[in-house]
Amino acid sequence: MLNIYKNSMYSAHMIKTFITEILPLVNTELDVWKTYAETKMLGELQKQALASITDKKFHCQGGSFYSLYPGVNRVEFVKFVVALQTISDYLDNLCDRANVTDEKAFAQLHLAMTDALNPRAKLKDYYAFYPFKEDGGYLNSLVKTSQDILAKLPSYDKVQIHLLELASLYSHLQTYKHIALEDREQAMQDWLNDANTNTWLTNWEFAAATGSTLGMFMLTAAAYQENLNAEDVTTLKEAYFPWISCLHIQLDYFIDQAEDRQNNDLNFIFYYSNEQEMQERLQFIYQQAFNHAENTPNSYFATTIVRGLVALYLSDSKIKTPTEKAVRKTLLNTAGVRATIIYYLCNLLRKTKKI
Repeated sequence: MLNIYKNSMYSAHMIKTFITEILPLVNTELDVWKTYAETKMLGELQKQALASITDKKFHCQGGSFYSLYPGVNRVEFVKFVVALQTISDYLDNLCDRANVTDEKAFAQLHLAMTDALNPRAKLKDYYAFYPFKEDGGYLNSLVKTSQDILAKLPSYDKVQIHLLELASLYSHLQTYKHIALEDREQAMQDWLNDANTNTWLTNWEFAAATGSTLGMFMLTAAAYQENLNAEDVTTLKEAYFPWISCLHIQLDYFIDQAEDRQNNDLNFIFYYSNEQEMQERLQFIYQQAFNHAENTPNSYFATTIVRGLVALYLSDSKIKTPTEKAVRKTLLNTAGVRATIIYYLCNLLRKTKKI
């Protein structure tokens, strides 16, 4: 009981530091890019850039939690997270909200993701096949900001190949999931039949794992260490992909079910055959994520992330139906006392509009 109390206090301390020190840095960085969009962009691209910053701010906030990892330069890391996540969110809007369904255009746009994670990559014409092009240098500036920060990390050469792999999978997902409705499911199935080498996950669960940027942030945070070894990199990579990443995105889809049904949007939760299967699979994915997190270096950070994901998403007010509430109860019971404490803390933070 004493250990539970001490560890819960440690989690609370991290959350307090995150709220008081990290979130203001995130807001400052987002304001920089918002001002850029307002002053240098026009038309549809400006509209989508501003919408991604306003509506998806939560993504940058969440990713910036990794600035609390031991040894990380918090100011620089937040700049990196905001740059990379803003690329991700901006491109998601360009693929989803601008009445474009061109697979070739989406693939070209997402070269910005892999270029942002390769400090030696030359900037490309990311809008080559996209109908809107004049962004005032916005996307190039985001890519260059990320590259400049990563180039200074002492161990980035040890993680880069893994980040590029994760970014490539992410880019394929974003390309296929946004093409024409009548084509997207078959296109994704064809891709996943080749890409999914994990025998424990269905194709749609594997696809969910490819949709998370958390593994990219974790490996980048680890690259601040001077003597990062290959074994630790592998352990972190295998914990985050697919397990922690899958948990992250499936929880996100879990709370978005009603909204996605209404908008006819792709949601990987819908591919479970019934509510019992959904609950059992979410429990399984959580347990695998937690077990892998326990084996990582600085394991308490990783296990806090896993518990925190459950607490954060399950405290969302979108959970309304009896089935959703039953799944929430089961998952919190599975995650245990520490996750439940963080869950109640998240509820308090939501009520006070801190998150």
